[in-house]
Amino acid sequence: MLEKTDAEWKKELTPEQYRVLREKGTERPFTGEYNTHYEDGTYSCAACGNDLYKSETKFDSGCGWPSFDDEIEGAIMRKRDVSHGMIRTEIMCANCGSHLGHVFNDGPTATGIRHCVNSVSVDFKKDS
Repeated sequence: MLEKTDAEWKKELTPEQYRVLREKGTERPFTGEYNTHYEDGTYSCAACGNDLYKSETKFDSGCGWPSFDDEIEGAIMRKRDVSHGMIRTEIMCANCGSHLGHVFNDGPTATGIRHCVNSVSVDFKKDS
C-alpha cells in the first residue's frame, strides 16, 4: 500500500481533499462536481490516481453524492465504521487507504449496492 506522511498528503491535496480523504470527512450533499456528472470514462482516487469506478456503474441515487453500483475489481477496501452513532461500511482506496465514502445495501440497480462517494475523493478521466 502507498504510504505517505501527513505532511506529504497536505502538500499534495487541497485542504478540502485532505479533510475528506485523510480525515474521513464528508462534503455537503448536492455540492460535489461529480454528483450529476455522466460522461463516459473512469473515476480514480484523487489522492493516488488508482482507478476505482467505470462510468457505466454510476447512477443517480438522489442522495446528493455520486453513486456507483460496482467497483473495479480490487480497487476498494471496506471497513466497519461505527462513528456518529451509526453502523456503516466505509470504503477506501485499496492503493493508498484514502476515505472515499460508504457502501450501502440499498441500491436500486441489479447489484443492490450503492457506493456513496464524495466527489472530492475522485478524479475523472474521460474515455478517448
